[in-house]
Amino acid sequence: MKIVHMISGGETGGSRKHVVTLLSKLPKEDVCLIVFQEGPLAEEARQVGVRVELFKQKSRYDLSILSRLVSFINKEKFDILHTHGPRANFYGTFIKKKLSALWVTTIHSDPKLDFMKSGVKGWLFTKLNLASIRKIDYFFAVSDRFKSNLMEFGIPEEKIQSVYNGIDFSPAIDSQKELRKQLQLTNEVFVLTMVARLHPVKGHEMVFKALKQLHNPKIKLLLVGDGPIRTDLEEKVKEMGLNSQVSFLGFRKDVNAIFSFSDAALLASFSESFPLVLLEAANENVPIITTDVGGVNELITSPEKGWVVPVGDEGEFANAIESAYKDWEIGKLRDKGVNLRQFAQEHFSLDKLASLTWDTYARLLKRKN
Repeated sequence: MKIVHMISGGETGGSRKHVVTLLSKLPKEDVCLIVFQEGPLAEEARQVGVRVELFKQKSRYDLSILSRLVSFINKEKFDILHTHGPRANFYGTFIKKKLSALWVTTIHSDPKLDFMKSGVKGWLFTKLNLASIRKIDYFFAVSDRFKSNLMEFGIPEEKIQSVYNGIDFSPAIDSQKELRKQLQLTNEVFVLTMVARLHPVKGHEMVFKALKQLHNPKIKLLLVGDGPIRTDLEEKVKEMGLNSQVSFLGFRKDVNAIFSFSDAALLASFSESFPLVLLEAANENVPIITTDVGGVNELITSPEKGWVVPVGDEGEFANAIESAYKDWEIGKLRDKGVNLRQFAQEHFSLDKLASLTWDTYARLLKRKN
């Protein structure tokens, strides 16, 4: 059984980590990764022993690679093409009929919101992405909620497998005091960390409004990640007078180190599948404040593990931050993080993700043959 995964290569968020960690657990001799550009994803995949094939393009609109993709996939006799993201799905549409391989995809985000607030170009890309999805043979949905979304879109239930993100849980690392000092964070401040692409769907502005409501200078917010609206968000922080509370750290490879001294992790998205970053926070015993998106309510199953608030409700988000702050003041907040880790480690392991994915491949090929 030979499997080739295909993804843009420029991803810096959860889908990048999902692909790399999944491939790290699959038989190396039977899997390959196609990317269209070099970046952290390709580099990390090579580091864990995955074969990576780069198909360079003059631009993302350069479709001259399509014939090369068909030739490579057929020549290598791959049984399954597994795509990730709109770009790979779009190319899959053009090559599907020329391939002997089955075509499956993982839905990492809501296709209707991938190009949110991107104008006419975003509207067009959304249409193309949705059209591509209808042609795919089988789907992995990273939460039951996303499985339901696909069914509402008209995809039959028998063509969808829910498969939750997972990580290799390791012992929580000691608080990185030197890094905390570099970031000019004293022990007297309450540290919130939000790891997310700087994109409208991630809800950064709502977090800023929640902070503004609280009027608490001891609360510091670290934003890890980069994206198309960074300049806009930096301007918004200035306008709201939050410069002393909000720090933009950009793309980082030391997220676990940052979580090691964080008091709580934030997720404010309007839409998600099952955010891998929440498991990374859980690994470091960090409790979570999140909007009710994707499969988060299957991770945070009780108030003893964190806070789940309605999507877009800045008032409730502010209340959750204030509640976490009060728990921190009396030394009880870390207990929620410990509870969260215990639950996550039991239910969301990387081995479970890899085993279910590989078994699904085998089942699909048996059905085909």
